[in-house]
Amino acid sequence: MDRQKKILIFVGAWVSAALLVWFVYANTVAPRTEKQAPVVVSTRDLAPGTQLSALNVRTVNYPARDLPKGSVGTARDVLGRVVLYPVNAGEPLLSTKLSSRYSPEGVSSTIRDGFRAVAVPVTDASGVAGLIMPQSHVDVLFTRAGSMEEASTSTILQNVEVLSIGRSGPSSQPADPRAPRSPVVTLILSPADAEKLELAKNEGKVSLSLRNPLDPSRTVSDGPLTADALDPNYADRIAKARRARNPREAPDAKVWEQLAKREPKKEEKPGVLVDVYRGDKHVQELVR
Repeated sequence: MDRQKKILIFVGAWVSAALLVWFVYANTVAPRTEKQAPVVVSTRDLAPGTQLSALNVRTVNYPARDLPKGSVGTARDVLGRVVLYPVNAGEPLLSTKLSSRYSPEGVSSTIRDGFRAVAVPVTDASGVAGLIMPQSHVDVLFTRAGSMEEASTSTILQNVEVLSIGRSGPSSQPADPRAPRSPVVTLILSPADAEKLELAKNEGKVSLSLRNPLDPSRTVSDGPLTADALDPNYADRIAKARRARNPREAPDAKVWEQLAKREPKKEEKPGVLVDVYRGDKHVQELVR
């Protein structure tokens, strides 16, 4: 055997021995590096009904082979969802223990303390033709039906927040323009306003008027609007009545000058108040 073959055999033996030593060391002495995976866990004990926020969840690394079934790996996937079963601090959050973000449990948890959710049936006309969306702000109008003397409309609630529309969720859920419009709008109200709205739903027609959510102003009403408001001279009569009560309330001096130049209307003859019964309704009408 020549010298070159001996050197090749010697080098091969050394390489084989080095690989064998490394293999034994890696499997018996050297620490193993296990594959890790992110898991969302709770930062404190959570009771059922708790809505998850960034304050009560965090992300940690778990060994991939010990990963719980149904665990969530991204915090944004659990924010806004509701805990259905008790969860201990540091416990992984499982999908089976959380509600869907837009399920009834998830939506109800967004109601502020001390408020209630009340549903209002609407149509395209009474619901502003589908322009109302979750978290919109609306005024609630009540219309009492009847004869020209009985009919009236008034604003009973102002600057009310919309919780949901039909089965759709909060505004964080994108609205599908192809989805059919639902005939129900759910409003967030105080208990007293909830009672007022429920009474109005049973006594007449309720409709909604959309308003700018950045406009917190409230309109002071002079009372229910009656059929007299359809008269073109209604605004003038109201202005005269206000000035009669307090001349300082005149909106514009020029308006009063124009009103003063108009010919006074003839005094109407006094009438007789007559009781009228229509079915189970009793009204009084003035007959001249």
